[in-house]
Amino acid sequence: EVQLQASGGGLVQAGGSLRLSCATSGLTFDDYAIGWFRQAPGKEREGVACIITKDGGSYYSESVLGRVAISSDNAQDTVHLTMNKLQTEDTAVYYCAARKVPLIGTHYFFAKGLLRDAVMDFWGKGTLVTVSS
Repeated sequence: EVQLQASGGGLVQAGGSLRLSCATSGLTFDDYAIGWFRQAPGKEREGVACIITKDGGSYYSESVLGRVAISSDNAQDTVHLTMNKLQTEDTAVYYCAARKVPLIGTHYFFAKGLLRDAVMDFWGKGTLVTVSS
């Protein structure tokens, strides 16, 4: 059974930082891209960042570019999302999800489509991030 467990959410003041983790099990980690998505109250789900675990290629949405870093610990089958300079607009439930990387095609277009469309193979439960002013 594939499982993704997101953790690390909490309450933080604007300008602060948080590190979210996504622990995976039941899948061949190197075969997958892991993405982070978020959904704020009353808003649609939004792609934040994703990483191709096999080669470490990382991709970000424009709204978080420069403030967020995604990394993978392939020994622990875990992906981390470090968020800096948090803003109240970052308040949301954050989800991690996995999608198998296709054997053909460029990772750039695959990752951009993944963040845009959020069509994933497996989803974890979310972790709430609340940024106070």
